[in-house]
Amino acid sequence: MSTFLKPGPNNLITDIRGLTVGNVEDDTINTGVTALIMDHPMTASVHVMGGAPGTRDTELLSPENTVEKIDGLFLSGGSAFGIDAGGGVQAWLREHNRGFSHAGLTIPLVPGAILFDLINGGDKDWGQYSPYRELGYEAAKNSAKMFSIGSAGAGKGALTAGLLGGLGSASLTLDSGIMLGALVAVNALGSTVIGNSDNFWAAPFELNNEFGGKGLPSSPPDHTSDIKIKFRDGIKSHTNTTIAIIATDADLTKSQAKRLAIAAHDGFARAIWPSHTPMDGDIVFSVASGSSGIKPELADWIDLGAFAASTMSRAIARAVFEATSDDNSYYPAYQDR
Repeated sequence: MSTFLKPGPNNLITDIRGLTVGNVEDDTINTGVTALIMDHPMTASVHVMGGAPGTRDTELLSPENTVEKIDGLFLSGGSAFGIDAGGGVQAWLREHNRGFSHAGLTIPLVPGAILFDLINGGDKDWGQYSPYRELGYEAAKNSAKMFSIGSAGAGKGALTAGLLGGLGSASLTLDSGIMLGALVAVNALGSTVIGNSDNFWAAPFELNNEFGGKGLPSSPPDHTSDIKIKFRDGIKSHTNTTIAIIATDADLTKSQAKRLAIAAHDGFARAIWPSHTPMDGDIVFSVASGSSGIKPELADWIDLGAFAASTMSRAIARAVFEATSDDNSYYPAYQDR
């Protein structure tokens, strides 16, 4: 087990070589898109644990299916409308001659997932076609090593139980030399803080006061076990979802990437109460760049799985901690309290 933990230089998923991230927001609609762009095709998989997912091309990521590597991923607001964002990311990649080559054609492979942000105060009267294809293109166009978190990209219109959600990211270097990175849009039904306190459920995993350094309460509050959920008085299915990516520079097979995605879901459970509900579409994509050249041994998977979960928890807390409110915000931001 690792004894000394440190984030990557920017504490972002893009600390992993070969990855860039782009965000775009629409303030009128109160929504956005985030694109993860890979500078070469990378091994990927996915694991869904929520009861209300909205996805594109996730079946090709199953280990038993043929395609091993993809060119990008997207996270989008907009519920089912947001799936169009994948076409925009795909268009940008095609312009840059990126994708799967077959019979003289170039076909970028861009799976992704959406969250429900249609009930957040924004104006959704966008006309005949939604803007998500164009937003996806702009997100890909904006991709860079440095990017904003909080009320940015797919986290722009996200909500949690009583607080704004957001976009979060974190990274971690293990003793083995392997690096992990997480990217997450938090729009959870549940809460990321303990009861009515300012303490994050993810507090045991915090590094360098990255989400305020509040730690855990000195004693558990009476309301620790209260289940705080948004829209309690009129709960609707498909109105939530935390969508995420766990990445590593290890050299993984597609089956191993699947195992990494499964492990990262533990980070949801340690950062959101409750998580994986029938009203959440909770999903984790996994990406392995192979840039470290390290092929993990079986024993390495104890650390790899545990710290995939803790890195995801940290990214979730950072998403909520960094969110910012404006006059049209449906809920207050964490720092407003």
